[in-house]
Amino acid sequence: MPGGQSRIELLQGTLDFIVLQTLRWGPQHGFGLAQMIRAHSNDTLQVDTGSLYPALHRLERARLIDAKWDRSGKGQRVRVYRLTAGGRKRLVAERTKWERMTQAIAGILNPPIAEGES
Repeated sequence: MPGGQSRIELLQGTLDFIVLQTLRWGPQHGFGLAQMIRAHSNDTLQVDTGSLYPALHRLERARLIDAKWDRSGKGQRVRVYRLTAGGRKRLVAERTKWERMTQAIAGILNPPIAEGES
């Protein structure tokens, strides 16, 4: 990987959140989603098809996304996924949880320096 970065394994709930967040930017087919996730994470997060497509099917069954067949720019049939109203609502809730979690972890990683410590 570039810059000596190691691959980060994603937990199922984390991947679902990332897929919902990525679809917030607009409808996308599976391969395009994987590319966007990789690009927007500076090549740190790489989602393979063995993880991505089960996540897409899970989100579709939960009615957080829906999919329609379309044609790619190259004329190939592709499933294009988009957020539903329920998916947008879930994304707002998940983002709130993630923001609280990242603040908590940042507090642990970078605790305030107590008086007398250096």
